[in-house]
Amino acid sequence: MNRRDWIKACSAVAMLAATPWAAAAERIKRIGKTEAFDYAWLKGQARTLAAKPFDVPSEKLPQGLETLDWDQYQAIRYRDAHALWDAPDSYFRAKFFHLGLFFKTPVHIYEVVDGQAQEIAYDPAMFEYGKSGVVSKTLPADLGFAGFRLNYEGDWTRDVVAFLGASYFRAVGGSMQYGISARGLAIDCGMDRAEEFPRFAKFWLVRPALKAPVSEVYALLDSASITGAYRFALAPGKIFRMDVDAALYPRKTIERLGIAPLTSMFQFGENDRRVSNDWRPEIHDSDGLTVHTGAGEWIWRPLTNPVTRRFNAYQDENPRGFGLFQRDINFDHYQDDGAFYDRRPSVWIEPKHGWGKGSVQLVELSTPDETFDNIVAFWNPAEPPQAGQELLYGYRMYWGSDLPQGPDLARVVATRTGIGGIVGKPRPYPSWRFTVDFAGGDLSMLAADAKVEAAIQVSRGKTEIVSARPLASVGGYRAQFDIKDVQGTEPVDLRLFLKIGSRALSETWLYQWNPPA
Repeated sequence: MNRRDWIKACSAVAMLAATPWAAAAERIKRIGKTEAFDYAWLKGQARTLAAKPFDVPSEKLPQGLETLDWDQYQAIRYRDAHALWDAPDSYFRAKFFHLGLFFKTPVHIYEVVDGQAQEIAYDPAMFEYGKSGVVSKTLPADLGFAGFRLNYEGDWTRDVVAFLGASYFRAVGGSMQYGISARGLAIDCGMDRAEEFPRFAKFWLVRPALKAPVSEVYALLDSASITGAYRFALAPGKIFRMDVDAALYPRKTIERLGIAPLTSMFQFGENDRRVSNDWRPEIHDSDGLTVHTGAGEWIWRPLTNPVTRRFNAYQDENPRGFGLFQRDINFDHYQDDGAFYDRRPSVWIEPKHGWGKGSVQLVELSTPDETFDNIVAFWNPAEPPQAGQELLYGYRMYWGSDLPQGPDLARVVATRTGIGGIVGKPRPYPSWRFTVDFAGGDLSMLAADAKVEAAIQVSRGKTEIVSARPLASVGGYRAQFDIKDVQGTEPVDLRLFLKIGSRALSETWLYQWNPPA
């Protein structure tokens, strides 16, 4: 090397060392060549993949990972010093999940810098294996990752969003508490046959600009029935905002396609105490489904833990939004100082354009405990997708405990049910009582003698002892009624809202009740 070349080389090294990304770049290994990347290219990849037979991924884990239990898997920790984007003035850091336990299929993760993508290599030096029992030197060099998570400036310990397992991901709001999970897509959910779980096979993480409050992530989805290209713009905060675009390419006809699916857990609450054998008063990640219809109606549907699978479809055209909410954020109602169900975020889905005709669908499964997600909600288009189509969906997601979405009308704040009749008097026939509390809207402004009515519809049976009266404890109203003369044990659909004359004062409360034998 002559003197001129030596000076150039030294200058290049000095420039690299001076860049804010240099230290982190040295700790993260890359494999393969860099390739040009953008969303148009990714959509092309998904379309091309859809024209080929599905390549079933292997779920064979190396010895030492396949038998890990929960505690052993949790003992594997990512080293903070190996975080991607660990640089001054970077608002994001990315860390990776290790394979093992339920996460058996490796995903490929790429970093995108200035439109050029290169794969990030698995390196056992990234992880601390602790008491997991895993011997890192026995693991293959091309092991891969299970997923990734992001930390946000101000707290490099707790992550704010994670993509892990199939097409699952979840985020936190200001409470920094995980709860609901979202998915890229649901296929044949709640049907009489096995559900299909598409998976994100590859991720592209775009290096954010310094001090940028938004991180961009792309993903390639693949399954036996469909492929897809996804773009996520992630903006953490008290309300975590996600901007999502999805281009979907079916391999075949899909009977029940679930767009923007949300997955949650409801074991028991004030309205459904069927399995309330726990010392805590309530256990749930979410307590209701809310829908803002294309016609402008706001609907609240309390969740339940049914004896058997329950499926409901709420027909609509161009919905304005839907989501699973944890409206009850009062610690006293849970008394759980470990799981903190009062801090679980709600999630709202807001379409960015017209989705046409279809239905918001709700699947409720039976669960004996809180470790099993038994609630799924999603949008299902009226026309089943066909092979060769391109389906484009765009929506915004909001995660948090105090979401801005909501009606100007009064909202349901509690639903309770129990035996009907009049206390202290004989009950000559079976009846069941429903008590629904409303607060907000204009209720606190009404005169004491306002003619507030409970407008009720039931699919079977008759109602009696109907009332709507002020409830000072919530600054609102309590609607109450009994249902009787119900024949059989098939579900009964109930509908209720408050009104004065022809003017609605509240959102619409929907419920599905299974009469006892």
